[in-house]
Amino acid sequence: MKRLLATLAALAIGAGVLWFWQPWQGSGAAPAYRLGKIERGPLAATVSASGTLAASVTVQVGSQVSGQIKELMADFNSAVTQGQVIARLDPASFESRVAQAEADLLAAQGNVEVARGNVLARQAEIKKAEVALEEARRNLERKKGLVAQNFIASAELDTAEAGHDTAREALALARANDSVQSAQLKSALAQVAQKQAALRQAQVDLSHTVIRSPVAGTVISRNVDVGQTVAASLQAPVLFTIAQDLSRMEVNIAVDEADVGRVQVGQKVRFTVDAFPGERFHGQVTQIRKAPQTANNVVTYSVMASVDNAEQKLLPGMTANANLLTEERKDVLKVANEALRFRPTENGGAPVKTGIRDREPGPGVPGRVWRLQDGQPVAVPLRLGVSDGKSTEILKGELSEGTEIILGADEAGTGKRQARPFGMGH
Repeated sequence: MKRLLATLAALAIGAGVLWFWQPWQGSGAAPAYRLGKIERGPLAATVSASGTLAASVTVQVGSQVSGQIKELMADFNSAVTQGQVIARLDPASFESRVAQAEADLLAAQGNVEVARGNVLARQAEIKKAEVALEEARRNLERKKGLVAQNFIASAELDTAEAGHDTAREALALARANDSVQSAQLKSALAQVAQKQAALRQAQVDLSHTVIRSPVAGTVISRNVDVGQTVAASLQAPVLFTIAQDLSRMEVNIAVDEADVGRVQVGQKVRFTVDAFPGERFHGQVTQIRKAPQTANNVVTYSVMASVDNAEQKLLPGMTANANLLTEERKDVLKVANEALRFRPTENGGAPVKTGIRDREPGPGVPGRVWRLQDGQPVAVPLRLGVSDGKSTEILKGELSEGTEIILGADEAGTGKRQARPFGMGH
């Protein structure tokens, strides 16, 4: 009997403890909220995107002629000046071409002298033929007068006429030969011009065996070694890549199409690189390129920003995590975005429904926060401006600096316990 009573007493005590710790105990307690205050201060709206660092001006130095690399005078990270010799190709074949072109030019110039001599000879023949024709004409005139006076026979007149005709034809032939020789002289002169052009081209090709830096800067890439053969058949092979000035760089930022409308030339840019965690670098937007880039059905636009790199910490190719400052406010009322997302719940646990008519009229985007009045949440309609992701500007609304608003429900302070099996904690 005593054992039975002891058992019943133990069961009663256990039932009391179970009732005291049951999960639904305290479900009728009033809800508690986390509160915050309306603040006043600066606010900056930004667009976040990633980009790549590059030198402001990057020049690829190539070879305009094919040949074998004979000498290299620059390497990675070499500082070079404009016009400095940085490589040489083997010039032997090009020197032989220059020598051949010079010999061809001399031969062509010799042909010109020969042609000029022939022209002078033909001009002398013309003079001789003109003299002979004039003499034949005078002889013919004399013979005509003598025949008219019957001093000579008609046969002598016929002979004089034939001589005159022969002299005239000889002059025409001499003049024709002169035209031929003049044409040959022009052809020889053209050959000289052609050989001079060939010589100049051979000399230019020879000069191209000396590779010079077109700009002053730093060599950031070398793609050839001594002894390597480069072929410039279709396009100039790239031997070096030179960054003109690493003290000024630019960031190529890929901005999403949804955000590019907020970006303007002249806006400030802040970015970080993995090589220097915790350090911020600054730049300025200089160009918004209109050519779209599409990858995985995502359209982005390249936004270029100039960066001062006086210490030359930043290197080409580094990835930049950038924030573009699209709008900035100096002294405005601002509310935490957490408060804008909060909505109280009804007895059934569903969020309280709010109507469109309750919205505050005016510029900006409509929004709503909640504040406590007599222990109950009351909606306060607002008009909102720019946001930095954590806080949002208040353009209009019945709130002032220091006003307490609800940030969210404080589950830890309500006394509620989530339903868990007995013995699993709270």
